[in-house]
Amino acid sequence: MKKLSILGSTGSIGVSTLEIVDAHPDRFKVVALSAGNNLELIREQIEKYSPLLVAVISEESAFKLRSMLTGKKPDIMFGVSGMIAVATVAEADLVVAAIVGAAGLVPTAAAIKAGKDVALANKETLVTAGHLIMEMVKEKGVKLYPVDSEHSAIFQSLQGHRREDIKRIILTASGGPFINYPMEKLAQVSVADALNHPNWIMGRKITIDSATMMNKGLEVIEARWLFDLPVERISVHIHPQSIIHSMVEYLDGCVMAQLGVPDMKAPIAYALTYPERVSTGVKPLDLTELSGLTFFNPDYSRFPALKLAYMAMEAGESMPSVMNAANEVAVEAFLEGMIKFIDIPVVIEKTMNAHLSHGLASIEEVLLVDRWGREKAREFLQAG
Repeated sequence: MKKLSILGSTGSIGVSTLEIVDAHPDRFKVVALSAGNNLELIREQIEKYSPLLVAVISEESAFKLRSMLTGKKPDIMFGVSGMIAVATVAEADLVVAAIVGAAGLVPTAAAIKAGKDVALANKETLVTAGHLIMEMVKEKGVKLYPVDSEHSAIFQSLQGHRREDIKRIILTASGGPFINYPMEKLAQVSVADALNHPNWIMGRKITIDSATMMNKGLEVIEARWLFDLPVERISVHIHPQSIIHSMVEYLDGCVMAQLGVPDMKAPIAYALTYPERVSTGVKPLDLTELSGLTFFNPDYSRFPALKLAYMAMEAGESMPSVMNAANEVAVEAFLEGMIKFIDIPVVIEKTMNAHLSHGLASIEEVLLVDRWGREKAREFLQAG
């Protein structure tokens, strides 16, 4: 039986992970959970899975959660130290890193340092500190299993093939809700419009990132580190049907792809059970029902955030961390109604232009750069 620690158990990836646990109670046991502000849901999870340890976002939330529980209670911690405790709990065999944003970096790094295998759904960990994280993975001899559907597809398409035979990898993108939207109307996009993804059900921040295609930019950077390829050998194709989740093109001209209906439970289950496969409840793909699969190159004038991600990776060193920090601030500002949808990449670009990229020798230095990027982005927001 594999013992799981789940960082971000009340988010969409965390909830889907627990659905896999429910479907295979003989294979998995939950030993630790961390959550944000959804105390009612974490209470239900505690009562159902009886974890040894739980972490929430603040001391106030921890106190309130204790008062909500009856019967035997787990240890309840809070803040960054609580997340680290969940990530490093001795009983865990595998840590599912599903916290959204740069907040997932520190606990994920702690899990790796503790010698834990990680199912990685937090792409910002590699975006902000890719070279440091991959050095830790190598040093500790742990496994890093990709959970994002695109990276899982690449991981699967690499099985049985030599890495030196790879020509490039191709990340597919749905294009989000605005792929065919009139350009002149993007300035009037509402939060509800941007959250209305045509294919995937995701958290709010990731859904906005998908609408701007920054999410794909982050995935390009994540893929660079996961699969040890230069960024110029990582392509993006718009694929509105979201059936082919990504592809690997080999030197002989052959392309290996992974197909399936858009449901995150499939890549989550593969990360949890690799190299085995288990039933997931995901609807089987019926090729006879498909009217067609289409692909085309992204338009940077429509999706400038994707171009910014490539520029950040080309600059390297601290720039991807600054870009990510500015994006998180800008997305939050849009969700709160402070800026327009089209202002998100503007804030990011201004912040990147104000930064002189430099090397990062530790996670602590990454956190300092992240803080600088957030403060600088907020300055641009206040300036209007």
